[in-house]
Amino acid sequence: MPARVEEVAAVALVFKVLAGGGRELLEYLSAHVLTCLVPAFFIAGAIAVFVSGPSVLKYFGPRTNRFLSYGVASVSGVILAVCSCTVLPLFAGIYRKGAGLGPAVAFLYSGPAINLLAIVLTARKLGWELGLARALGAVAFSIGIGAIMALAYRREERRRRADGLAEVAVKPRRSGLQLLVFFGILVAILLWGTARVGLWPKLGGLAALAAGLAAVCWRWFDAEELKDWGRETLRLVRLIFPVLLAGVFVAGMLKQVLPPEWVSRLVGGNSALANLGASLFGALMYFSTLTEVPILRMLLDLGMGKGPALALLLSGPAVSLPSLLAIRNIMGTQKTLLYVVLVAALSAAVGMLFGGLVGQG
Repeated sequence: MPARVEEVAAVALVFKVLAGGGRELLEYLSAHVLTCLVPAFFIAGAIAVFVSGPSVLKYFGPRTNRFLSYGVASVSGVILAVCSCTVLPLFAGIYRKGAGLGPAVAFLYSGPAINLLAIVLTARKLGWELGLARALGAVAFSIGIGAIMALAYRREERRRRADGLAEVAVKPRRSGLQLLVFFGILVAILLWGTARVGLWPKLGGLAALAAGLAAVCWRWFDAEELKDWGRETLRLVRLIFPVLLAGVFVAGMLKQVLPPEWVSRLVGGNSALANLGASLFGALMYFSTLTEVPILRMLLDLGMGKGPALALLLSGPAVSLPSLLAIRNIMGTQKTLLYVVLVAALSAAVGMLFGGLVGQG
């Protein structure tokens, strides 16, 4: 009889873990695919088709002034209020178009990490110290991690620089203003789709933006270009979306195995282990935009130290298991491993320093 009870308990645990993964996947599909990922994939496809290589290289290329490229990349998240998964197709678009590894990685980190609304909410709910530390740390991290990645792969960057020089200049088929309007509408669709407004205002705004986009496409683009846009968007979906869904499912299962109460017992105080544990937990778990703030509020109430809290804030929104699986498809296993190691290690180090400065409470 005891063996039978253990078998039933084991089956129940497996069911609970699988159900957790299923719930996480369903929540992700309902909350993020239509409003976040679909517009992001279309933006990335448009970058690949309509933006010339020299245009990308002007701001993010290997030969671009470092102050300009890293400066633009490090503050991109203020405009793009996206999560670690939504930024992936945008990163893939600029990286495959010839952007330097350093600026592209800075953009990859900053996109979800420097969300203005999330930083304000952090300051209001968790204290101004954590809000300020998160903002400063995110900007510094995006530049530092990008620079380290570029230095580690400097030989490859030299080859990319040579390839960029070999590009043949092509006269653009439309003006910069036209492209600005086109991409402005696409970004507006992304931002309005994720805005916290009522259903009918959201639908009305999206309908108006979609009508404007249709008019722009009809007036300024030919049918073959629009087909190329659709094909490139579909290619990015096939590259990123399957592993993204698999990662979300696994992250949901891990939440059942690693409940917040258990995690909070490991990350109390300000030890090196607590900070590293918090940064690794943040790097594996998926946090949709703004959800990390109430989760951290709960963990702080349960005894989590402020140092580990900052470590999780710096690693959690920027990376996740789903995004890492997709990043591997974009820039390879070796670069992805270095990226996540840098994010986790720097988050833990800065969290420990912050915890020592402000105290554990």
